[in-house]
Formats: sequence, structure tokens, C-alpha cells
Amino acid sequence: MSKINVILSYAYSIKEKITTLKLRTNFFHKEKELNKISKELNFSNKFTDSNLIIKLKRQYDTLYYDINIISSFVNQLDDTIELIKLFSNQYNDKIINEIKNELNTIDNQLSILEFNQIFSGKYDSANCYIDIQAGSGGVEAQDWANILLKMYLRWSELHKFKTNIIYETLGEKQGIKSATIKIIGKYAYGWLRTETGVHRLIRQNPISSSKRRHTSFSSLFVYPDVYTNTNIILNKADLKIDVYRSSGSGGQHVNKTESAVRITHLPTKIVTQCQNSRSQHKNKLQALKQLKIKLYQLEIKKQYIKQQHLENNKVKINWGNHIRSYIIDNSLIKDIRTGIETRNVQSVLNGNLDKFIKASLKAGL
Repeated sequence: MSKINVILSYAYSIKEKITTLKLRTNFFHKEKELNKISKELNFSNKFTDSNLIIKLKRQYDTLYYDINIISSFVNQLDDTIELIKLFSNQYNDKIINEIKNELNTIDNQLSILEFNQIFSGKYDSANCYIDIQAGSGGVEAQDWANILLKMYLRWSELHKFKTNIIYETLGEKQGIKSATIKIIGKYAYGWLRTETGVHRLIRQNPISSSKRRHTSFSSLFVYPDVYTNTNIILNKADLKIDVYRSSGSGGQHVNKTESAVRITHLPTKIVTQCQNSRSQHKNKLQALKQLKIKLYQLEIKKQYIKQQHLENNKVKINWGNHIRSYIIDNSLIKDIRTGIETRNVQSVLNGNLDKFIKASLKAGL
């Protein structure tokens, strides 16, 4: 088979992938819905409900994006196929390589889009919060919790997500006892939702002269930033609100006044905290928002919560409950659920987690 025929076959295989993707994403139904909403918006001047117009525009924008991104692949591919046919009798290696590179680019972008179809959950497109809690292991566990914090901050940076450390409690000597970070970006929750669980670290104790191997545990709980104002009503009698000085990493950013806020929901023992603003009022609003989100999750999803203050659903942060092991001495990281492992420990700790995350998402965890 000639080089041209090989490339043409590759192009048609990509076209088949696009056809499959159209069916999987209800492309043709979305086209009909887009046309319907477009006609309704043309008569929007007759609507008296402004909220309805806003809702229709949001639906239109979402459908238009979904349709346009696949349509752009179709147009690119059709143009490339025409180019292949045009040069079928007068090709040279330079042209062949350029066309092949173009097809590879389309194929890679299409693979990313196919992967994104995994994010079909109700809240997958939302921003999210990560609660990190040091478990058994004392100072070592607190140091491990801090390593995890930096790892997920770095992962977010690599994915161009914005981050905000909502709350952080420093350890007695080093590391952190707990922290809450907000990840801001499209599909942040979809990407990270399977990271909820206990993470186990095995390494030589860096603060001990004996260099004995030490096992530490820290837990992660990932939950979406969803709008809950209409679903959850808080009773003031159920809330215990404490204010105190923040305990950040030091320097000019540490608040000198008692602006940090801790809110305890007495019936469930859920605790939320915020200290990232110098304003006590803003910290209180943020802590209340997180509380509503957690109560909402507890109410509608009835999922188990791996967090210290949710006693009814608490999973112990210790041996036997972990989802991933990080064995530093043996240069091995292994996910217990999927069996995926790597020897490139430092790369993972620097935020390159996609190998594990993609495997867990594809496994439907």
C-alpha cells in the first residue's frame, strides 16, 4: 500500500471515531435542541421573565460549544482528506509528513475530547474543594499531609486550574494537621473526585537517626462546589461559631486580628474553617458556604465521608483503608484499586498524577 493510501486509511479511521463520538454525545439531538432554543431566543423580547432568558442563553451556549467543537473536527478532517486526494499523484515526503502531523494533531485532540466524555456526572464540571487530614503517624503524618497538599497544588497548576488555600492548620514541628483548598476550573471535580480516600506513605524516617522505615497516613475528601442556597437552611441554634487568629505559614500574610472563622454544625459535627481573607465577615461567608455544600452532599448523595468530624460516616485514616501507597524507599507508587503503578515517584509528587486519575475514571470508580 502506498504512503498516500496509508494516510488516507488513517484519516478515515479518525472519521469513524468522530461518528462514534457523535452518537455517544447525542450530537444530532443537541443540534435539534440548539435550533429550538435559537428560535425561542429570537422572540426573547416578548418574554417577561428575565431569568428564563438567562437560562435559555446558558443552555444555548453549552449546546453550541458541544456541537461546535465536534463540527470543527469534522471540518478539519474533511479539509485534510481533500488535501490528501489532491496530492495523491504528486506527493513528496515533505507533504506526506505535514499531512500526517495534521492528522496526529486532530487524533490527539479527539482523544482528549473522548476522555472528557467521562465527565458526565451531575457535578463533574464544577469547581471543587479538597480536605486534607493528617492521620496516624504523628509528625511524620503531618509532613506527609503537607507533601500531598503541595502535590495537588502542583497538579492544579499543571492543568491551568486556579487554587485557593481556604484553611490550613500547621503541625507541631513541621507539615500540616489539616487543610482545605479550592480548585477552580472546568471539570475540576470530575478530574479529582476519585482521589477521595486514604493515602499511605512508606519511607525512612527523615527526622530519626535510626533511619527505620515509617508508615504514615493522610486522608483526602474531594467534594464539588455546588449551589446549595435553595436546598439547605441553617438553624442558628445548630451552629457553633469560633473566631481566632490564623495560623498560616508566617510573614506579612498572617492576620494579626481574630479574622479566622471555624463553624461547627452541632447535629452532624461537621466543621468548616476559613482564614484566607483578612475580613472576618468574608471568612464567615466562605465557611458557611462550605458547610452548606457538605450538608447538601450528605443529604442527597448519602455518600461515606472520610473526614475527622463526620463521626457517623468516618473511615479510619490508617492501615487497610488506603487507596494508594507511596513507597519511597522502593521507588514505587501503586494504586490499590486499579493496580496502576509507577517507579517515577518524584514526578508524581511533583503533580504528575494523570496516570492514576485517568485509570480510576475509566474504571468507573
